[in-house]
Amino acid sequence: MEEKEPRITHNPVLQRYYAAWESRIGYRLVMGGTRHFGYYPLGTKWPLPLNAALRRMEDHLYGLLELPAGSEVLDAGCGNCHVALHFARKGLRVQGIDIVANHIRRARQEIKAQRMEAMVSARVADYHHLDWIPDESFDGVCTMETFVHAREPEQVLSEFLRILKPGGSIAMHEYWHLDDDELPPGTPKDLSESIKRIDRESAMPTDRRLRRGVLQQMLKDQGFEHVVEKDISENIAPTLLFFYVLGYIPYLIICFFGLQTWFVNTEAGVQGYRGIKRHLWGYSAVKAKKPLNDVDDTGPDARAGRNEDRLPPSMRQRQS
Repeated sequence: MEEKEPRITHNPVLQRYYAAWESRIGYRLVMGGTRHFGYYPLGTKWPLPLNAALRRMEDHLYGLLELPAGSEVLDAGCGNCHVALHFARKGLRVQGIDIVANHIRRARQEIKAQRMEAMVSARVADYHHLDWIPDESFDGVCTMETFVHAREPEQVLSEFLRILKPGGSIAMHEYWHLDDDELPPGTPKDLSESIKRIDRESAMPTDRRLRRGVLQQMLKDQGFEHVVEKDISENIAPTLLFFYVLGYIPYLIICFFGLQTWFVNTEAGVQGYRGIKRHLWGYSAVKAKKPLNDVDDTGPDARAGRNEDRLPPSMRQRQS
């Protein structure tokens, strides 16, 4: 049977953001090609070495999946596959997808350079449209600060649920922020305006909806169970301190000339640190499970039959 070609919904704002020279140079030189925050023990003040913190963040997401070696995972929004390769070194088999073709090109180069072709694959695909993936194909799905780019978040979560095997895991590291009517008195106007501009110019429409607890409720509404959300804002704050120190003087110059739209990452680094210290936004680690049984099961006999069909042949023989 011929494999379906993934359907892509054109997203010019997202493509422009990742194609911008500030994103390309910043992510490569400052983050080593990685596109996520670092994770630090509580009480950490000094953000360096950054590389160790980035790997700890990947370890944290890996831990949320709670999957044994050999499990198959979809990394939705894989970028250059740094997370996927880290998971593969721990024994997971990872399919990475991203709608930015340049990310996938670099990911494939990195996979080949590390001789991980047997464990990691990457392709251009849109997590809104996963119809090329059969039902119940993956043991796990993860997003590392990429669900915020979704234009139809409920559709994305519905697709994640569909492609997960019964009992499969989803793990997400994503942002949250306060709405305008939740901002405490005295909040500087420039901070609330910066958050809106960062969301707009970085193509993060779902971030506008992710108040604390909203992602948890979205997952429940789509049919996930055992949903747990934990705020880890304090664990990622040292990364923002690093960005703040690095970008403060350039940001003053950018503001003087009114160029914030063209330097959205610099603005995010400086204003993000100010905002997280005021608890205007934060960072959540979320995990959940796909139910073992379909919600439309009509009785114990039907459920038993469906579960029997899902067992591998070796386990079926043991039960007979």
